[in-house]
Amino acid sequence: MGTWLARYAADPVDEADGTLVGPAVDGTTVRGSRTDGAAVHLLAAALHACQTVIAQRQVTAKSNEIPAFAPLLDRIDLRGVVVTADAMHTRRAHAEHVIAAGGHYLLVVKDNQKKLRKQLRHLPWRQIPLQARTTGAGHGRREVRRLKVCTARPGLLFPHAVQALEIKRRGTNLTTGKAETKTVYAVTSLPPDQAGPAQRAELAHDHWSVEALPHVTDVTFGENASRVRTGTAPRAMATLRSLAIKLMRQAGRTNIAAAADHYRSRPQHATAMLPLTA
Repeated sequence: MGTWLARYAADPVDEADGTLVGPAVDGTTVRGSRTDGAAVHLLAAALHACQTVIAQRQVTAKSNEIPAFAPLLDRIDLRGVVVTADAMHTRRAHAEHVIAAGGHYLLVVKDNQKKLRKQLRHLPWRQIPLQARTTGAGHGRREVRRLKVCTARPGLLFPHAVQALEIKRRGTNLTTGKAETKTVYAVTSLPPDQAGPAQRAELAHDHWSVEALPHVTDVTFGENASRVRTGTAPRAMATLRSLAIKLMRQAGRTNIAAAADHYRSRPQHATAMLPLTA
């Protein structure tokens, strides 16, 4: 099903304007499920532009997401795409795997890579001009993101990293007015001539927007309250929810809850979205 979804999703590179998009790797727990005494945890790859899950693996109960990273991406053609992931997957072996498969990466750096993060913090950010500024709003917050990019000096403690990013995210609670600023660092294998600051800012933002997918599946489809609890059934249902979301977005729907209500009462419209033949 992931292969079918990838075929009908947007191309990894828009030849018209050179925009780079790619799969965001992110994990989620189906909290209402129980397999081997623990809730089912899934690692998925979702395309940025259309928030479509094109690959998914169930993480074993006695493991974590890290061993599932490479097998998950092995199902995807990484040539010409940019894999984005949060700090858990900022690992040398993961970077080498992406590069060997013909892709690029943009990975967040936190304290699980202490020496690398220290290096990034001490880059001359104050001397670097602001290169991109984006704004967004949602879930009762307004956020302003400011991006600076620094070409990596020799000796950066991460394979194939050619540029470092500093992203300052200032979020304001629209109800209380309280503001909070966070500084996020990232590394990327994308050379300067292949993606400008604005594209890098978009890649980082789109990764965080994909992280909102579990909120959609739970609030709209009641994933965590599902009575489908054991074995591989929760994973299968998660795949079907991803299919439904993709078809709705492909039909031009932006409000998934409203779209679900529409198709629930008009099943003939839902089946019309599938290219089924006798």
